[in-house]
Amino acid sequence: MKTLSQLMKMKHEQTKLSMVTAYDFPSAKQAQQADIDMILVGDSLGMTVLGYESTVQVTIEDMIHHGKAVRRGAPDTFVVVDMPIGTVGLSDEDDLKHALRLYQETQANALKVEGAHLVSFIQKATRMGIPIVSHLGLTPQSVGVMGYKLQGGTKEAAIQLIEDAKAMEEAGAVLLVLEAIPSDLAQVITEKLTIPVIGIGAGKDTDGQVLVYHDMLNYGVDRQAKFVKQFADFSIGIEGLKQYNDEVKNGTFPSEQHTYKKKIMDEVETND
Repeated sequence: MKTLSQLMKMKHEQTKLSMVTAYDFPSAKQAQQADIDMILVGDSLGMTVLGYESTVQVTIEDMIHHGKAVRRGAPDTFVVVDMPIGTVGLSDEDDLKHALRLYQETQANALKVEGAHLVSFIQKATRMGIPIVSHLGLTPQSVGVMGYKLQGGTKEAAIQLIEDAKAMEEAGAVLLVLEAIPSDLAQVITEKLTIPVIGIGAGKDTDGQVLVYHDMLNYGVDRQAKFVKQFADFSIGIEGLKQYNDEVKNGTFPSEQHTYKKKIMDEVETND
C-alpha cells in the first residue's frame, strides 16, 4: 500500500499517480491487481451504481457500505472515501463525528471533502488524525448551484482557485483533486503546491489522474464527459446476456456439460 509519504515522494520525483473511482469489491479487486496507486470511493456511486439523479441523495450509510466493500477488495491499496453532502459543513461537533465514523468504519486511508469553505474542518480533522483530501473546481455536490461546466474560466475565478488551493494545503489537506478546470491553471496550481494534485478534466500536467471505473470501461454508462477516455468496453456483457436469454428460451442451455448426471432417481421410491 502506498503511504502518504510515498505519494509525496512520487510527486517530487515527478512520477505520475493513478487513481480510479470504484465502488465495490470486484472493481476494487481489479484496480489493485492493475497496480493502481489509489482508489476513490466517490459519492458519484449515487448515479453510477445506485441510480440516483445526483450525489445529493447519497447518505453516509451508502458511503460506509461501499467503502467497506472496496476495502475488502483492495486491502493493499490507498483508499479515499468521500464525505457525502449533509455530513460536513454543519457544526464542528457534527462534522467531526461524521468524519470519525466514516474513517473508522470504512478503514479508509483518507476522506475527501468538496469546496473551499471547509478550511476549518480540514484543520480540525487533521489535528484529530484524519487525513483529508480536498476537491476544488467542479464539485458535484454543488452542481445545483454551479452546474456541470468548466470552472476557473475567468481571470478572477482562476486567481480564486489558486488561492483556495493554497488554503487547502495550509489547512492540512494531504491531496488535492482538481476537476474540470483549464489545463494551464491546473498546471500552475500543481507547481505551486507541495502536496500531490490529482486531475480529472484538468489536463496532463497535474501529478496524477483519476477516472471513474464505469466511465473508463464503458460499464452501464449512458454518456461520457469530454475528459473521459474509454480503455475497454464492458458493454460486451449485453451481448452475453442476450445470448443467455436466447439459449434459455430455445432450450440449448443448460447443455450436458453444465448438468449433474448422477442417477439419483433410480434409488428413490416415488408414490404415483
